[in-house]
Amino acid sequence: MEYPSSWAKHFASLAESEVVMGAFLDKPKTEKHNEAGMGNGLHFGLSSMQGWRVEMEDAHTAVIGLPHGLTDWSFFAVYDGHAGAKVSACCAAQLMEHIIANEDFRGKLDVSQGTEILPSIMDVQKGIKTGFLKFDDCMRTMPEMVSGEDKSGSTAVCAIVSPTHIFFANCGDSRAVLCRDGKCPFSTTDHKPVNPIEKERIQNAGGSVMIQRVNGSLAVSRALGDFEYKNVEGKGPCEQLVSPEPEIFTECRNEKDEFLVLACDGIWDVMSNEELCDFVRSRMLITESLEDICNQVVDTCLYKGSRDNMSIVLIAFPGAPKLSDEAIRKERELDTRLENKIKEILDNCKPEDDVDLSLVMHELMDDEIEGLPPGGGLSSKRMTVGSILKRLRPGKIEDELELKAYSPMGRPSSLL
Repeated sequence: MEYPSSWAKHFASLAESEVVMGAFLDKPKTEKHNEAGMGNGLHFGLSSMQGWRVEMEDAHTAVIGLPHGLTDWSFFAVYDGHAGAKVSACCAAQLMEHIIANEDFRGKLDVSQGTEILPSIMDVQKGIKTGFLKFDDCMRTMPEMVSGEDKSGSTAVCAIVSPTHIFFANCGDSRAVLCRDGKCPFSTTDHKPVNPIEKERIQNAGGSVMIQRVNGSLAVSRALGDFEYKNVEGKGPCEQLVSPEPEIFTECRNEKDEFLVLACDGIWDVMSNEELCDFVRSRMLITESLEDICNQVVDTCLYKGSRDNMSIVLIAFPGAPKLSDEAIRKERELDTRLENKIKEILDNCKPEDDVDLSLVMHELMDDEIEGLPPGGGLSSKRMTVGSILKRLRPGKIEDELELKAYSPMGRPSSLL
């Protein structure tokens, strides 16, 4: 069977990542960490999963109602660590405070006075950059960083939501996407070494870009930590091989704003902006649980072949899609169609045949199945297929997340 060239490129990219980034587990760790909250007219849910990686290096922040008089402001972030989890954990614990408490963010006002004068757009933008740079400087002085014992780093993608604006800050290749009126009018820009501006800075600092990595090693060109790449004499902090400078974007809030997604590259490796937005919108029509939607995204990305840690924060605005009786009905009809097709597959097998989930998924891929979730496709219904198969063939199949359902490269064997 032949596959589209885009698949070949994707699998080649995964293979290259495996060689460069190191070891993986024999089977993915699929336990999820979930959080949810609401306030300031927002709802949020999040999910994170270790997946195939030997260590969980992702971290996150989700705070509704900020200190220093910013009670109607909120802060959300995803941090994707590499070469260890120290820097990402520090980001989750301290970066927000470094941003909102510095003098630039507060417009030179003394935050200890509890003033209710709010920062201007320019204050916020300047304060975000100041917070990132000062925080990076603070981490550099940590004993394990000074000694070189810890060489970890982390991307950071943040969103500060005020009553009137959304401020985005991105440093690395985690990404934020805004869905407005059913479309994705905005996303942050990934900072990859091959980007012309990034490559020029790296070369000006005496480095090189090989196999799409800084000096053939690091896959991101901006990050917090990674201090071994920030020691070029005569260069400022934003001129180093790896820069801690965030790229900052500002969007005016709109009544047509639906939701905001922050996620690490473990999600974006296998889903495009449009696919993820379409999938989330379709799930919002059938469930009000943002945690459940995030879990479905993470599971779908695992089944699509993601080999990385995965973290996603989903923030819903008042204009988010609401439950739809029609959408719920169509989802039930889809499940019924899947069950009927699975019955057909089983009817063509002998009772003693080794029918497992990967075989059934492979057979279903050859069918034109109406009504599959946009952006998620059959991969997003894999758990449903597994549940149906267990019910129809009890004791005849392995658990739906057993290693047998995956190839050695971590892709579902139904794609081989």
